[in-house]
Amino acid sequence: MIITNEKQKTTLLEAGKRLGRVLNACAEASQPGVSTDVLDDLAERLIREGGDTPAFLGYTPEGALRPYPATLCVSINDEIVHGIPNENPKILKTGDIVGLDLGLMHDGIIVDSAVTVAVGAATEKDQELMHVTRNALAAGIAAAVPGNHVGDIGAAIQGVIEREGFSVVKPLGGHGVGDRVHEEPFIPNYGKPGTGEELTAGMVLALEPIASAGAGAVTLAPDGYTYRTKDGSKSAHFEHTILIEKDGAVIVTKD
Repeated sequence: MIITNEKQKTTLLEAGKRLGRVLNACAEASQPGVSTDVLDDLAERLIREGGDTPAFLGYTPEGALRPYPATLCVSINDEIVHGIPNENPKILKTGDIVGLDLGLMHDGIIVDSAVTVAVGAATEKDQELMHVTRNALAAGIAAAVPGNHVGDIGAAIQGVIEREGFSVVKPLGGHGVGDRVHEEPFIPNYGKPGTGEELTAGMVLALEPIASAGAGAVTLAPDGYTYRTKDGSKSAHFEHTILIEKDGAVIVTKD
């Protein structure tokens, strides 16, 4: 999506605030003993109470064989992204790290965001994995300025992750968003500065670094949605929708 007027910008920022509040509530509810379908029900209820629409529920991404059956993606430990919370619900346990990925539509504009949280106590290694991935998102956002390129975002993200000894999950990445859940351009979490599509003011992008404590190779589960690490290592995923303005990027998805 390209923002062309103040009305669109105001709607986008309001959508982001609403999503940020719901995602924070889901993160706070991710406690030992909680079932993943309870988190999904919470996300849908809060979105609809706000008068908005879940963006993922019933959405069929390119290449998928069926619509996504839930509001919230819940991915635990070696599950990288798109874990389905309500078909075979799982109970969260102390020591799990859980990726929560959520989208909503507000007045026709879609926003997308994700966090990874620790359930109860996290190991030092898991804390480091989450910290580094969050820092990689910040580096990607800082690189999202007019005149830079998609490759500058990827290079910034890749540099943070690999410098700390973790792996970029290369098959997955960010994307444009706003009119649809997934739009061009695709934004790899690796790359070379100065390559790829040029960034311009008005672009709405979802940046989402994904890091693995292992090799970073992926496999797709039989449910058709859940990506896992091939080696069983844990992964972390953070995402914000951003708006590129002439002086740099504005984070949209925060309450």
